[in-house]
Amino acid sequence: MNGIRRGFLIGALLLPALAARAAECDTVYVSNEASGDLSIIDARTARVAATIPLGKRPRGLRLAPDGRSLYVALSGSPLGGPGVDESKLPPADKAADGIGVVDIASRRLVRTLRGVSDPEQLAVSADGRLLFVASEDRAELVVLAVADGAIRAHVPVGTEPEGVNLAPDGKVVYVTSEGEHRVTVIDTRSLQPVARIEVGLRPRSTAFARDGSRAYVMNEAGSDVTVVDARKHEALRTLTLAAGSLPMSGAVSPDGSVLFLSTGRAHQVLAVSVDSGALRGSVESGARPWGIALNADGTRLYAANGPSNDVAVIDTAGMKLRTRITVGEKPWGVACRPETQSR
Repeated sequence: MNGIRRGFLIGALLLPALAARAAECDTVYVSNEASGDLSIIDARTARVAATIPLGKRPRGLRLAPDGRSLYVALSGSPLGGPGVDESKLPPADKAADGIGVVDIASRRLVRTLRGVSDPEQLAVSADGRLLFVASEDRAELVVLAVADGAIRAHVPVGTEPEGVNLAPDGKVVYVTSEGEHRVTVIDTRSLQPVARIEVGLRPRSTAFARDGSRAYVMNEAGSDVTVVDARKHEALRTLTLAAGSLPMSGAVSPDGSVLFLSTGRAHQVLAVSVDSGALRGSVESGARPWGIALNADGTRLYAANGPSNDVAVIDTAGMKLRTRITVGEKPWGVACRPETQSR
């Protein structure tokens, strides 16, 4: 068989596999904090397919379990950040606070749920009926009903709550408190706290192993990760990263062996062992990578680079940067359809 025929045969064999892999994450959604909109990326072409106006400061975003809606936290609080004198910022526009509901099919904002002050991140219940939303300036988790926006509960969780993640079995939500260096575990039925876990300095977010056995808490100021027994809700050990790593968001590989981390002002996305914290690989993602999303088979990762207004596309095998996609201003959060690693 000559080389040309062999190439065609190999290509014919690979095309179905490549198509199936693309279908595992066919669309990527990116919230753009400064431009107030949503970028919709076609993952197959690595191009922005649409841009949807949302409102002020869109940050955390989650897909509904049925894939029909996308929920985005909107905040009228002024944009701050490193080096900003907050005393000189304008007052918050509380009328802008809410959860935007985007219809996936029509690609438009269809309504905004109110009643949450300065929402930052959120999670969706397994049945799609409830939203669990971190209210940053009220130090609480607010539980909203999707159907009518009614508030079901206010749960104190500590100052500056940010990361909100649903466990794979849907029974509990983990909420990080940056100011009090802990995670509050909340039962999704009773809507009451069932545990509080002391973690590292300034915990930003949590990522779960897909089997639900472990949770990993990214502690930005401590440059480390707290490993949690996610069934007993107890801290097990700490993975110490290189000084200045500043872990922000995380995603766990399908086999549970590798934790992928965005590192903010350290400009990198890391792959580390969940057992030892040993570095498996790293890549220069761009300016301040923040939100990340991993496709279903763990081969490709998307990272939002806020200051450079783009999203890095990373092949996790070898941790290689594939491309950067220009989106809106200051991209913050990333979600991949079907969503697999935000929980």
